[in-house]
Amino acid sequence: MRVAGIDCGTNSIRLLIADVPGADEPLTDVVRDMNVVRLGRGVDRTGEFAQDALERTFAKTEEYAALCRENGVESIRFAATSAARDARNKDVFLDGIRQRLGVPVQILSGDDEARTSFEGASSVLSSDVPKRVIAVDLGGGSTEVVLGELGGGVVSDFSMDVGCVRMYERHMHSDPATSEEIAAARADVRAMLDLAEERVDLRSAEGLVGLAGTVTTLTAKALGLAAYDPERIHGSTLSVDEVVEACEWFIHSSRPEREALGFMHPGRVDVMPAGALVWEEVVRRVSARMAEAGRELSGVVTSEHDILDGMALWAAREPQRPDWA
Repeated sequence: MRVAGIDCGTNSIRLLIADVPGADEPLTDVVRDMNVVRLGRGVDRTGEFAQDALERTFAKTEEYAALCRENGVESIRFAATSAARDARNKDVFLDGIRQRLGVPVQILSGDDEARTSFEGASSVLSSDVPKRVIAVDLGGGSTEVVLGELGGGVVSDFSMDVGCVRMYERHMHSDPATSEEIAAARADVRAMLDLAEERVDLRSAEGLVGLAGTVTTLTAKALGLAAYDPERIHGSTLSVDEVVEACEWFIHSSRPEREALGFMHPGRVDVMPAGALVWEEVVRRVSARMAEAGRELSGVVTSEHDILDGMALWAAREPQRPDWA
């Protein structure tokens, strides 16, 4: 069947239209699209969606609905995550999406988001990746830390209230960020990682996989790409030192330096230093805990597949026909 998954996060909205050949077979992409609408702009401070952010999101949803109709989509799942969990006026958002897309929105809990991300990533990871991994979905408003076994599912997970947009809005406003802003952001991330470790045993991991736009952009920098190339990025493995070097560059970079990168999406330019800081802290923490257990984090794997693929798989597993179908 032909399905669609839509992931509406704090920073971006993404669409995947895919064919499902059969049970336990990988998805075949038909359309894959991403746009930065910054739905969660200001939600950390105000507790509400801004009207202009809603309008941007609704406009893009109308475009995605048209693409679904044109491509004969039979089932759609639409996920809203961190910003929708936090906003007081979420009903305006939920009603607006339902009217435009013809299906209800799934507001995923942190646990749901973590598990759906892991399902999407693990569906395409190669056999070279260690079986027991920490998968990290670094988003705009939250970051999901999942301990899972490839082929065996999630062992434990935790959703941290830190992400590239949230840390940018809370702390890293200057260009480049000041040492005080960086220190404050690091303190936030480290405190959340302490909480994550109460639920997720980082010491038992055999590997680390990073998901979503911040991680893939950092990987493009580490690989020295002139333009964004998902085929080069997906499945690539970087050393811890290579990841840290790329993160440090972004943390201390200026906006013109980031804008000059051929692979940089314009909608990520302002929040990349904050996202890089989150990823650096996560990688350092996982590496340290694995070392304490007598294992070396020999490489950090990047996946282009994540919660978006998980939503498409959900649409196939539990079909939800739009009103217009």
